[in-house]
Amino acid sequence: MVLKLEMATSLLKTSPLSVRTKLLHQTGSSLYNTSHGFYEEEVKKKLQQFPGGTVDLQKEDSGIGILTLNNPSKMNAFSGVMMLQLLEKVIELENWTEGKGLIVRGAKNNFCSGSDLNAVKALATPEDGMALCMFMQNTLTRFMRLPLISVALVQGWALGGGAEFTTACDFRLMTPESKIRFVHREMGIIPSWGGTTRLVEIIGSRQALKVLSGALKLDSKNALNIGMVEEVLQSSDEAKSLEEAQEWLRQFIQGPPEVIRALKKSVSSGRELYLEEALQNERDLLGTVWGGPANLEAIAKKGKFNK
Repeated sequence: MVLKLEMATSLLKTSPLSVRTKLLHQTGSSLYNTSHGFYEEEVKKKLQQFPGGTVDLQKEDSGIGILTLNNPSKMNAFSGVMMLQLLEKVIELENWTEGKGLIVRGAKNNFCSGSDLNAVKALATPEDGMALCMFMQNTLTRFMRLPLISVALVQGWALGGGAEFTTACDFRLMTPESKIRFVHREMGIIPSWGGTTRLVEIIGSRQALKVLSGALKLDSKNALNIGMVEEVLQSSDEAKSLEEAQEWLRQFIQGPPEVIRALKKSVSSGRELYLEEALQNERDLLGTVWGGPANLEAIAKKGKFNK
């Protein structure tokens, strides 16, 4: 009996992490590689040919980052260069150890109108479409797995790929006049940046069918009713709604970065991993904060927590 217990303990200590667990928490990991027929450097060279706009990142001392899609002349549509910049910003955020929260927004009171049509027209073959699909799925999956609590601030329109981007955030906020529309069906395609998969998780398959088919229009009222967004903000003014979003996010990021980041990682593993893997990952994450400064300080206060 003792021998069997020792063998089981040894196996538990030495058994390798699953591929899913490695992908979830290994910085810089991607869903696709050359074994899937995905050649990232070739895709980057093609995207570089389509300039316009920027993706800007502001990191505040409070631990909140503000990611701004900045291409207002095209309703903040993603140019090829912006897709490349988004990946660069995601990598920067993966390494921002002081970060706790993130707001995603668009410049000039619009969220994002999807892909720039100049790039779409030039990348018209099925092979190009698949390569772009894998590139953006990689980027937005890494974004979703960031150890930051993220919220999409939807001002104005979130169309197509812009609507998909909102689903990669943990939460969504809308302003009174804003709208989210998955216009892919009207373009003769389906969402390809992971939007369908994430939308089903957020609102369920029945509501997702209504939204993706266009039968249900997501103005702020409908989006709130079906659980697509957490709250409709009071103001539609660009600056005021950003202030509201920052205040809303602060309720989730009270505490030291290492604790908030461990919480987000734990939730991500619970969502994406099998039960046994998620439990093991939760154990490993606990080891990074148990006995740490925040834990010891809380114990010293004799458990008198504010409610």
